[in-house]
Amino acid sequence: MKAPPFAYARARSLSEVFDLLERHGDAAKILAGGQSLMPALNMRLSSPELLIDISRLGEHAGIQVKNGHVHIGALTTHSYIGESADIRKHLPLLTDAALHIAHPAIRNSGTFGGSLALADPAAEWPACCVALDAQIVLASKSGTRRVAAREFFQGLYATAMKPGEVLTEVAIPIPGAGYRHAFLELARRRGDYAMVGVAALAKVVNGAFTDVRLTYLGASEKPVLATKTSQVFVFKGFSENSLKEAQQMLAEELSPSADLYTSAATKLHLAGVLTARAMQQLAA
Repeated sequence: MKAPPFAYARARSLSEVFDLLERHGDAAKILAGGQSLMPALNMRLSSPELLIDISRLGEHAGIQVKNGHVHIGALTTHSYIGESADIRKHLPLLTDAALHIAHPAIRNSGTFGGSLALADPAAEWPACCVALDAQIVLASKSGTRRVAAREFFQGLYATAMKPGEVLTEVAIPIPGAGYRHAFLELARRRGDYAMVGVAALAKVVNGAFTDVRLTYLGASEKPVLATKTSQVFVFKGFSENSLKEAQQMLAEELSPSADLYTSAATKLHLAGVLTARAMQQLAA
C-alpha cells in the first residue's frame, strides 16, 4: 500500500516546530527516524495532513553524563545508544536492551525519543526507562517540563504529552554501587516484536536484595513496574519458594492481551519464566 497524501516541512529549529504544531494541531505528526511512522502511513493506520521532519535538529541527539545523570537526546539512534561507552559504563541495561530492537537497519535510523513518544507496549526503551526511573523532558512554546517515565506512559500508544509538546531529552539517574541488571525478552524470531519481556534492576547489599524493579513489556497496554512481585524478593530473598510466590503475584499485576500467535495465558506463563531467569542473573 501507499501512504495517503500529506504535506512535508523540514524544521530548522524547535521554535519552527512549535509554530507548525500550533497552526496545524492534530493534523500534524512529528517525523524523527520514521521507523514506526512510515509503516503506519503505508498501511493507512495514520493519515496526517502534515509531517514535520525534526531529523536535522542535531542539538537534540547525543549522550551527556552530568550531575549524576545520563542525558540522552531524543534524536539519538538506537544503535548509537547500544554502542556508547558511556551507556555501557553507567546504564548497561540499555546496552543489553538495544540488541533486542528489531534489526541493524532499523536501529541505525530509529530514535530513542521516537520510541518513547510512540509508547508501543512491546517496545524495549519504555520498559527500561520505567525501571531506571527516568525523567522525560517535554518542550513547548511555554517552556519545558519533566514527567517521570512511570507517569508518562498512560495506555496503549498513549502518553502524558500535551498538544504542542515535543519530547526533546531523557534524563536517567545513574544507579549507585551494588546495582545489577538483566534484560530478557521472548520473540518468535530475533528482531520480531517481543511476546513478553522484562527489564530488571536490583540492588544487592551483603547478598540481600534491598531494591528490586521488575518492569515488563508486552504484558499490558503500557510498561508495568510489578511492584508487589518485586517486593517479594526484597522481603524474602531469592529462593524456590519466593519465586513461586512472585510468579503467582504476577497474575495480579499483569494483564496481557492475546495476539495472533500467543494467548494471554501463555504470555503470563512466559512472564513467569522470564522472572525466574532475570532473578537468577541478578542473584548470581
